[in-house]
Amino acid sequence: MKSSDISRRGLLRAFAATALTAAPFYANAAGVLRGAGDVRRITMRSQRTAESIDIIYWVQGHYIEEALTEINKFMRDWRQNEVIAYDRNNIDILAATHRLLETDEPYLMLSGYRSPATNAMLASRSRSVASNSYHIRGMAADLRLSSRSSSQMAAAAIATKAGGVGRYGRSNFVHMDSGPVRTWRR
Repeated sequence: MKSSDISRRGLLRAFAATALTAAPFYANAAGVLRGAGDVRRITMRSQRTAESIDIIYWVQGHYIEEALTEINKFMRDWRQNEVIAYDRNNIDILAATHRLLETDEPYLMLSGYRSPATNAMLASRSRSVASNSYHIRGMAADLRLSSRSSSQMAAAAIATKAGGVGRYGRSNFVHMDSGPVRTWRR
């Protein structure tokens, strides 16, 4: 096979397949977010659907569209089975935070994208659900790690200096979104 027969996408796939073991060594490389690196990986499991995802979605300055499609499906509103294009910036925030936490444990995702109908239903049951939540825009996730406290997770998310970080200590989860930089505790 001639080198001209290899597509850019093929090279990215091949690199992504082999980069998984090298990913930790890129932690100090330049990236959009502190700690994001030249290879970005997200690993989560869903509390609601029992699905898991462990995927490299960004390699040397380029998002891998097939990986983003998988992430969109994973982050869907499971109540409505509704999928949208989940915000890439929030994926980067989640990945950078995870890397800063220095754990191999996948996030436990409590909530990703929420349709307006799902969000309205949840808001009617709880005052802590914003009526115009970033979840509706596919820009937020509520996450937990059994190996890290919500304080540790929030501190790592704040260290990325991107988006909103809400610490829910009693429920032991952290909200991360790609909206304006701000923090809160409940």
